[in-house]
Amino acid sequence: MSRPEPLFDPVVHAPQRLQICAMLARGGEVEFGVLREALDVSDATLSKHLRTLTEADYVDLRRVQRAKGQARTWVALTSAGSQALRGHFAFLQSIAPL
Repeated sequence: MSRPEPLFDPVVHAPQRLQICAMLARGGEVEFGVLREALDVSDATLSKHLRTLTEADYVDLRRVQRAKGQARTWVALTSAGSQALRGHFAFLQSIAPL
């Protein structure tokens, strides 16, 4: 994998969106409730952040219908989201090398 170009991304930069992207970067899908619990936020707050990430094409949402009309939502990082996250991390490292 090539080294990403350092690029500040205001969509990814917000602390909770950065946490969401970092969790999703581990691969696979993460269920909405798991994200909500990990971030310790309300459904509404998480939905707002996911809407922002979806509009930027950084995450995909997949709804799975369950028994009794209940639905679960699964969230996955897109390739554009992964690229944006890597570029944002590279930017942060460029301004504060460890």
